[in-house]
Amino acid sequence: MRLIIYNGKGGVGKTSVAAATARRCAKLGYRTMIMSVDTAHSLSDSLDVKLSSDTVTVEENLDALELNIIHEMRTKWFDIKDYISAFMLSQGVEDISAEEMAILPGMEMVAALFYVLQFKDSGLYDVVIIDTAPTGETLRLLSFPDVSNWYIDKLFGLIKRMVSIARVTVGRMIDVPLPSREVMESIEDIKDNMERVKEILEDPENTTIRLVLNPERMPINETMRSYTYLCLYNKTVECLIVNKVLPPDVDGNFMKKKLEEQEMYMRMIHEAFDPLKIMYAQQLRTELRGKESLDVMAEMIFGDSDPTVSYAKTSPMHFETEGGIDKLYLKMPFVRIEDIELFRGNNNSVIIKAGDQKRTVALPMTLVDAEMLGAEFDGESLIVKFKRTRNA
Repeated sequence: MRLIIYNGKGGVGKTSVAAATARRCAKLGYRTMIMSVDTAHSLSDSLDVKLSSDTVTVEENLDALELNIIHEMRTKWFDIKDYISAFMLSQGVEDISAEEMAILPGMEMVAALFYVLQFKDSGLYDVVIIDTAPTGETLRLLSFPDVSNWYIDKLFGLIKRMVSIARVTVGRMIDVPLPSREVMESIEDIKDNMERVKEILEDPENTTIRLVLNPERMPINETMRSYTYLCLYNKTVECLIVNKVLPPDVDGNFMKKKLEEQEMYMRMIHEAFDPLKIMYAQQLRTELRGKESLDVMAEMIFGDSDPTVSYAKTSPMHFETEGGIDKLYLKMPFVRIEDIELFRGNNNSVIIKAGDQKRTVALPMTLVDAEMLGAEFDGESLIVKFKRTRNA
């Protein structure tokens, strides 16, 4: 299954680009699903079709849905929702507020990622396209498998031990409800499935991210940061799509001035992102909505090429061994060595911090207890060095 994730700053037109890609894929005969995980959904407007939290067939070979976390909690994790609601009610929270508070932070991410797993297992689709929320929320989404597993391992492991004791001691003497076995099993299922989701998201052969931006300073700067953080989370960025490009034949002094500014920003984009694949979509003179406009956009971006083709199939992170020294290579564009903080976690992990993002990288079993010798930067990649113990 080919998975294409579109991301970019709010307002750059990533929903339109994602919808145009989905239509082109469907017209080429690929069984295509496009899913919006942005809470401020605009996919319905772009496709000019009423969508919902259930799968809607837009046309031949094209299905779509807009994720609704309340619907997901009610239909898929009702045991967790019911328990949290009951707990809130036991503390005097009103019924309606209790149901709202039962939506745990991060469950939107869980639901979105589990749809990816469902689509993979079902075999119903050749291509799945995700229209994401703006950059910050998407970073949370893509880093969630690592973060959620840590919390489940540490926090819910403790809760499980406490619950098993409470059931045979004080469980019958307090008003606070204890989580049922079904609740605990649902949490375990989330953890197990997150491992599989992580494998899908970090498969560079089939899963890639396309960054959408406009030829303007703020979107360029945010895209540079996003590219850095996506590499930190070991996600493969395959190309840029520069949207809302002014045509060269614009009229009027104001628009010609804007065109000069755009040319400057275009040079900035190429200097910053080359040799990454860069594609373009011109600013349309009419509202970008409906089939015809989306097809025009797809033609501008892809021409005669297949939109499912990947322009990069290499993970940002890999390990190598040279002269008895193990090296972790992590592609880190747009950062300096002094901008990176490096810590040793437990014996089988290393913590890397870049900007306001931090990731715990699990080390292979051969490097458990290995000595971390330090790190260097070769201008593109962070290189962390390890020396194995004699017994490793």
